Amino acid sequence: MTILVTGASGQLGHLVVDALLERGTPASDIVAGARSVDKVADLADRGVRTAHVDYDAPATVAAALEGVDTVLLISGSEPGARFAGHQNVIDAAVAAGVAKFVYTSAPKATTFDWALGGEHKATEEAIAAAGLPAVILRNNWYVENYVADVQRAADSGVIAASVGEAVIAPATRRDYAEAAAVVLTGDGHIGQVYELAGDTVLGYDDIAAAAAEVLGREVSYVRLTTDEHVAALVGAGLPAEVAGFVAGIDTGIRDGVLADTDGTLSRLIGRPTTPFVDGLRAALA
Repeated sequence: MTILVTGASGQLGHLVVDALLERGTPASDIVAGARSVDKVADLADRGVRTAHVDYDAPATVAAALEGVDTVLLISGSEPGARFAGHQNVIDAAVAAGVAKFVYTSAPKATTFDWALGGEHKATEEAIAAAGLPAVILRNNWYVENYVADVQRAADSGVIAASVGEAVIAPATRRDYAEAAAVVLTGDGHIGQVYELAGDTVLGYDDIAAAAAEVLGREVSYVRLTTDEHVAALVGAGLPAEVAGFVAGIDTGIRDGVLADTDGTLSRLIGRPTTPFVDGLRAALA
């Protein structure tokens, strides 16, 4: 079995390759795809085959798929411009006849209308329409998503958001990467849609308390309205459209898109997910 991990130069993709190696997958059976091959040189030094993969350049995807039977499509990083590239990878996987196609999607992508979900919903629908033998991994929030907030709180003592009293169930990128490695190498997953989340549900007051513990200073959660949030983001230099998108994510969180956890992630990886404060401390180190 040969596995192509796309986006391997990114934080999640690199961790998936690490997890595959740690689980005993031979380096020669892994292809690390990246837009810039130089950024995965460390993986090449460990015996992993590397390949130029640009979602927007179909020929690179087709070339990388030669001899590959299992694919992990890590979603593109540019909101609003992802789906066309995803479709290119799907089409190439169909042409190559891959036996397993795994996609990292967003929570409740097909059942919840929120700012981040649209392109993921379209991608999941395209995968289904293509008839690929697929597994969908809907990752809840990453602990690492809060690093910038905590770094700002080191000076301000504040974490501000427009999520109201929402709760989330985050896990670390390493937790999600291990789950991807399990699914890529294990049997019995094709056809599954996994909603993956951390074991513990947290409110934003809890997140502020974790930040205070890590920083060694008082940190409080300041509740913003959506309008106040957009205004603050525009004041910080974001274009109005981008500010609206970011605040729209908070609206989805406020409405409960990240609130659920059922232990699927910890069952897949065979251990409890990383506690929020531990993951935050490691990310800041």
